Amino acid sequence: MENVHLALEEEDLYSGYNDYNPTFDSEELENDAGFQQAVRTSHGRRPPMTAKFPGTAIGARPLATSFGSRIPMTSSMGRPVTGAVQDGAARPMTAVRAAGYTSSMTRGSNFDPLGQSRGPAPSLEAKNEDTPEEKIKILEKKVNDLIEESCMAQSIGALQLSLEKGKEAGRKERALVRQREQTGNAEHINLDLTYSVLLNLANQYENNEMYPEALNSYQVIVKNKMFNNAGRLKVNMANIYFKQKNYPKAIKFYRMALDQISNAHKEMRIKIMQNIGVVFVCMGQYSDAITSFEHIMSESPNIKTGFNLILCYYAIGDRERMKKAFQKLISVPLGIDDEDKYIASNDDTSSNMVTEAIKNDKLHQMERDLKVLAEKYIMTAAKLIAPTIETSFATGFDCCVDMVKSSQYVELANDLEINKAITYLRQKDFNQAVETLKTFEKKDSRVKSAAATNLSFLHFLEKEYDQAERYADLAMNADRYNPAALINKGNTLFVKQDYEKAAEFYKEALRNDSSCTEALYNLGLSYKKLNRLEEALDCFLKLHAILRNSAQVMYQLAHLYELLEDSQQAIEWLMQVISVTPTDPQALAKLGELHDGDGDKSQAFQYYYESFRYFPSNIDVIEWLGAYYIETQFCEKAIQYFERATLIQPTQVKWQLMVASCYRRSGNYQKALETYKDIHHKFPENVECLRFLVRLCTDMGLNEVQEYATKLKKVEKMKEMREQRVKSGREGSARGRREGREGSGGSAAVMHI
Repeated sequence: MENVHLALEEEDLYSGYNDYNPTFDSEELENDAGFQQAVRTSHGRRPPMTAKFPGTAIGARPLATSFGSRIPMTSSMGRPVTGAVQDGAARPMTAVRAAGYTSSMTRGSNFDPLGQSRGPAPSLEAKNEDTPEEKIKILEKKVNDLIEESCMAQSIGALQLSLEKGKEAGRKERALVRQREQTGNAEHINLDLTYSVLLNLANQYENNEMYPEALNSYQVIVKNKMFNNAGRLKVNMANIYFKQKNYPKAIKFYRMALDQISNAHKEMRIKIMQNIGVVFVCMGQYSDAITSFEHIMSESPNIKTGFNLILCYYAIGDRERMKKAFQKLISVPLGIDDEDKYIASNDDTSSNMVTEAIKNDKLHQMERDLKVLAEKYIMTAAKLIAPTIETSFATGFDCCVDMVKSSQYVELANDLEINKAITYLRQKDFNQAVETLKTFEKKDSRVKSAAATNLSFLHFLEKEYDQAERYADLAMNADRYNPAALINKGNTLFVKQDYEKAAEFYKEALRNDSSCTEALYNLGLSYKKLNRLEEALDCFLKLHAILRNSAQVMYQLAHLYELLEDSQQAIEWLMQVISVTPTDPQALAKLGELHDGDGDKSQAFQYYYESFRYFPSNIDVIEWLGAYYIETQFCEKAIQYFERATLIQPTQVKWQLMVASCYRRSGNYQKALETYKDIHHKFPENVECLRFLVRLCTDMGLNEVQEYATKLKKVEKMKEMREQRVKSGREGSARGRREGREGSGGSAAVMHI
């Protein structure tokens, strides 16, 4: 009992309970200078001192706290207490231990909260890459990387590189299989990797049009029973046979693939059946194709199949089924949402932001493309069957229009009506075309503008420029942003030689549609007429950037450079024209003219000769070639050209005289005499012919010389008298005008007096 201390009432039993020695504050060790010094020096690495009693650090010193020395004591129950004596009072027991030490300290332990006495962590064990498993893993990774590189090369169009990568992946994969077999792991062969390598290689062979090799690769996959669903690849093999135009085998493989695809994959089966129908069309077996397409339209109708079905019915001439197929075509659901969801409302800001975000996203673009494609197929089908399904094409068009009006494509009805008018134009029935287009004058603005534009163009072709201008104004009033209407208006002003105003309308059309090539071309012509050659050149250079192979644009550029006196540039552009249209006689003749102007006669002759070969009726070319042969002393070769000119212009005596002159120059006087006589018979009053007849008869000593000399004098006398009469008539008229002026002046003078 002497060690038992009773707690006094006036003492605080819990005093010092929350106090602790800052030595044990491990959170502040980084800021403790003494502790950091001990860590950095050998002072912190000294071995622990041997304790004489367990649970203490030095000798028999009791464990101390900031409140002084404490002695171990036992409770009345015989268990040690954790409290400490403070000023002779005992502390009650608690379950909280002081931080930094344990109540059961072992002999030789010291304070080490950071665990530095344990030393650094052991290094990681190095990976051994020499083991067979690691070698196999590395080789598998190389094969996968090669397949990926092959696919990436194909995506950028490097087909040869993609094939090389695919072949290398195949070699690596075979080496991998051999290595597995050598290590006794043949049962662990990666079938998915083998399948990927073979499929990629087959695809690359197909992309490089190496069809036999592709078929062999596909055959390896298909015949291997260990590959799941490999039978589907027979579709790829059928596609290759289709490209090779081996249609029977293509159908065989399509049907084999169809047999191996379950009914659960309905969309895949539909696509294969559609391919079978297309192959039958290529083979001309329209009945079999119709069977396939009809099955598709009954199971899962789509636009392309409906259009193909109409083509098959058209091929066999079945009118009634054409009508039914067209009705099915316009009834195919597109699965496109209503356009109203893309119209923003003014109330909800967040909803408007979402609408703006989705208005031009890829999904909406895909919907628009699908709708445009459907409208294209419907319009094409209607134009195809309209002249066939009824007794006349007009009745057929009306039938199609009625069906379209009752479908989801109501707006196409007006376009069909306009196509009806265009069909009248193709049949040269202008009156019916005009009547059809005039029915649109009271329709909505878009249709009215299109109809008025066509009417304006019709009247322009018939050179009724006032009517053309009136309908062009009507089209512009209905739709000011219609570039075709603005061009028609500009054209009517162009033919009236009001080039400034015409240019303004062409500019406005370009502002509405910057890709309108007709407006840009006509604007260049207007600037050319206004002698604003640099601006015209700028227009045609821009147009050439859009229409790279347009011979008309390049010819205009050549002509502009010729007007700018840059013959070399003009020749270069004409050479580009020849590269596009090598048989254009006008361009060849222009090239000859430019080379002739530069003094290069040999090049000029080459191009003039080519021009004559393609168009032997150009008088200017014929005249130049004839003159060239005369100049080069090959008169006999010039004869054929002047004879050609005589056939073209038989009333022009100069070509016949040139033929006779060529005979005379080449020394064939007898033929020349006959030619001159023939000319004198046709043109008896031609003085030049008679002079050459007199000269030839004199040189040849013929008795006819006197006859021709008499005729020559007579003709010359008649010509002289005719000239005198003309001269006296001119003098008389001039004297009369002069006397008239004098008489009027005299009478004025008399009146003035």
